[in-house]
Amino acid sequence: MGFFKGLSYNLKGLRFGLNHPRLMLLGLIRFAVILSVTVLCAILVVVYYREIAGAIWAQPESPWLGWIWHLFSWIVALMLLGGSALAGFLLSQILFAVVIMDLMSRKTEQLISGSEQSPPSMPAIPYFFFLLRQEIPRAVLPVLFALVLMGLGLMTPFSPVTSVVSPLAAVVFLAWDNTDLLPARRMGTFSKRFRFLLRTLPLHLGFGLWFLIPLLNVLFLSFAPVGGTMMHLDGVAED
Repeated sequence: MGFFKGLSYNLKGLRFGLNHPRLMLLGLIRFAVILSVTVLCAILVVVYYREIAGAIWAQPESPWLGWIWHLFSWIVALMLLGGSALAGFLLSQILFAVVIMDLMSRKTEQLISGSEQSPPSMPAIPYFFFLLRQEIPRAVLPVLFALVLMGLGLMTPFSPVTSVVSPLAAVVFLAWDNTDLLPARRMGTFSKRFRFLLRTLPLHLGFGLWFLIPLLNVLFLSFAPVGGTMMHLDGVAED
């Protein structure tokens, strides 16, 4: 049941967000921030990938080795593009999108409950760092887990298994990044919130499965804070 509830709440959140102008605006801003930072990182890679490849392996004078070097430089560029996409997501998520996600979660709580359980009372800058402390573990853990799986795939014969587990683990962590907003704002301890994730893996897998659909995944990611907050407000997360 948890898996199907997760599926339904991400979809409910998207519908709810698109039907409320303030939430729709915040979702579009979040999408634009992530896309802009990622594109900027990709542009820097395209401009400087030859210099980076040359720093790793100086371009040879031999025409035959030159072809191999050009192939090598393209491989470096592809690796840097992949890294820039990850870096762009993490940078925009930690420095910008976390604030937008918090605003979306708080607005959803106001619209559904008629009021909001106030976050800690503090000035804007300390509150930003409060949000930052909540977001960094949620952003770093998936990367570390992905690196472990990548290492297992490279060093063991289990690469077919890790190739399936990796995207599923990624969407679970992405789902938790959105369902954890309300508990974190209410000062729940990290250990308690992480135990909640482990206890509700099917729920988070269902919630995050939409993130595997090409093109639509960006839309669902942009409005996922709404569905994640609705889940807690409706008591589904405690079922």
